Order: sequence, then C-alpha cells, then structure tokens
Amino acid sequence: MPSVFSLSSHIVWRWQYYRRFAVTCLSLFVFVLSSALWISCTKNESADDGGTLSIQRQYADSLLIAKRMRDSASARAVRKANAAIPQIFYTRLVLGNRTQIDSIRRVFGKKPTTMLGYRVFTTINRKDIQYFRPGDTAIVPSAFYEDLRVYSIFPHLYPAADTLPKFITISNAHQAYACYEYGKLVRFAACNTGREKKPTFPGRYTLNWRDRIRRSSLDSNWVLPFTWNFHLFAGSAFHQFDMPGRPASHSCVRQFMDDAEWLYNWGKGGKIDTATKKYIPMTGTPVIILDVFDYSRTKGGPWWDLRSNKDFLVALPNDPMSVEEALIPISQIPPEVRWQLPQKERYLYAEDSLRSRGWIRQDMELAESVNYNKLRRDKAKMLRQEQIRKAKQIAKPKQQNT
Repeated sequence: MPSVFSLSSHIVWRWQYYRRFAVTCLSLFVFVLSSALWISCTKNESADDGGTLSIQRQYADSLLIAKRMRDSASARAVRKANAAIPQIFYTRLVLGNRTQIDSIRRVFGKKPTTMLGYRVFTTINRKDIQYFRPGDTAIVPSAFYEDLRVYSIFPHLYPAADTLPKFITISNAHQAYACYEYGKLVRFAACNTGREKKPTFPGRYTLNWRDRIRRSSLDSNWVLPFTWNFHLFAGSAFHQFDMPGRPASHSCVRQFMDDAEWLYNWGKGGKIDTATKKYIPMTGTPVIILDVFDYSRTKGGPWWDLRSNKDFLVALPNDPMSVEEALIPISQIPPEVRWQLPQKERYLYAEDSLRSRGWIRQDMELAESVNYNKLRRDKAKMLRQEQIRKAKQIAKPKQQNT
C-alpha cells in the first residue's frame, strides 16, 4: 500500500518542515522578548519587587504560550498522520467447532500462499494459529495490508520522541509494541509478555546485548532465537517463542519470528565500559513499558473490544526519557547475581511500591526466580552420590566374604 504511506510520509515531512519553521520563529520571539526584558531590567534596577515579579510572570507566560503553540502543532500533525491510514473494521467470531478451526487454519495458515493473511490475523489476535481451539474467539479484519502499521494501536507520529534515533514502547495491557525512529512509527508488532506470577514490569529500560540463538541461562532447554536483553540482572529480553495469545512468559517479551528477526537487526545495544568490560546502564535503544495486563480477564484482551483500527490509540508519555526506571522486586533476580545489583535498595522495596500502585494484585504471590539448570545439576549430583553409596553397600559384603 505505497500510496497510503507515501501520503503519511508527506504529512510527516510537512509537519517536520512547519515544526522547524515554528521553532525558529518561537526561538526568535523568545530571544527578542528576553532581550527586551533584560534591557528593561537594566534600565530599571531600582524597580520594586512587584515590578520584577511582573516581568518574570510575563516571561513565564510567553514560554507557556510558546509551548502551547508547539503542542497544538504537534497534535494537528499526529491527527493528520493517523487520518492518512485507511480504516479497517474488525469482526469478532466465536469458533464453535473443529470445522471452523480447520477453516481458519486453511485461510490463515503459515504457508507461502497465505502468509499475508497469517501475519495480519495472528498480529491482531496476538496469537499463533495452532493455539486456536473450539470455543475461542477470533478477530477478522475487513482488509489485509502487508504493512502491519495499518493495524497499529500506537500513534503513527510521536512528537515527544522526535529527537530519539530509535525508541521502543510496549503495552502489557494490549500485548503489542511499537518501534519509532525520530518519532515516526516504523514497526507495529504483537507480543506476549510475562504471566502474573512473573510479570513484565512497567518502566524504563534499554536494550543491552543480543544473541542470534540463545539458550536460557535459567533453563538450557529454552531455545530463544533473536534475543535482545533489556535487563541485565532479571534476564528480561525480547525473543521469539510460542505465542498463545496471553501473557505467558517469565517476564520476557515473546514475539513472532518475523518481528523478532526484524528487531534483532534494527535495535542498538548498550555501550561497553572499556575499563571494566561491562555494559554501561541505559545506553542502548530506550524501551518504555507502559502499563499492566488485566489478569482478572481470563480470555483474550482489550483488542477483542475494538471495532476498527481507528477506535483507540495508546496514550504515550509526554517525555519518554523522564519515565521512571523500572522497579524489579528482588525475588525476580536470580540469587547468584544479586550481589552485583547497583542500588540494591530499589530492588528490596520494589515489590511494596508496585503493590501500592496496584501493579501487583494484593492477593498475588510472585514466583521466585528459579535456576532450572542448577536444579538439574544438583539433582544429577545427588543421584550420582546415591549411586556411589549403593555401589559401596553392595561391594562391602563381598569384601567381608572374601
């Protein structure tokens, strides 16, 4: 659909042009006003405090007016960018029997001839095709576009991020994420985040390191293609894995393979301290996790409630880089790395803070981080020791008989 996005790109270009023009005018306005105020102040150094306060108020008011003008221009640009996207309507179907499931899998199967339908259908349902069962609900769009940004629940223009070369934002509530370049949406994708006992916590992160094929440090049986780590100690990461259509991971962000590979190639990792050879915190591509999933909802999510791709847009922060760094409870950090934690106090009080904000339900107990590799090693060691003990017991009577 090149015509749609060429129009969108033209709108973005016009917005950037007029924004630069407006910023230049506003800067000149503020400079002239500041100069006038400075001259006024130097000529009237003996003025009383009331006069000084009046000048300060006028200066503050001028800055506020300038900000409102910028915000108004940005809001208009956002509306125009979103208006350029064609409207798509959604139909909600209950798959009542196996025949309907088989039909869905034929039409939207993961085959070369139906790959477009597969990508669109699985993205808007946040769920891979093999997880649909009789009685499940499916969302079917009125039109299929290769560019999945058409189905985005995130704004196509994000002026607050227009100085950031790359930026990622995730909605736990809507099980989706968006990637931006200088405030322009370049990717929309589905994801499945952490289950309630091991959630993906809101807050600010950054990409740290990547691995083409990763075996989990907690369980080597978990093979994780296209891994991007975004928390060095909790092990939270983007990667490809099963997508059942609901939060299901151990705090990671699961993706479909195409999205995971794209993000793997697009993202930028953290910088390494040449002296310590360690990653410098918060130096990779920024990642903002916005909200929490409604775990009281036993099936589906708010994407079931959308009638079209223009019903809803996720509200993004006014200043993404001022979002608080994520609070991670100490229980979510593997015991063997807890000694390395910077600002360990934040991890110790994190759970109480998260509960007070309602981000962890009061009756929900978080699952401790478990190193399954270590458990298997310990179990194997105990088994070997037991085998040695039994072998010694068998050998002892034979020695006595001889």
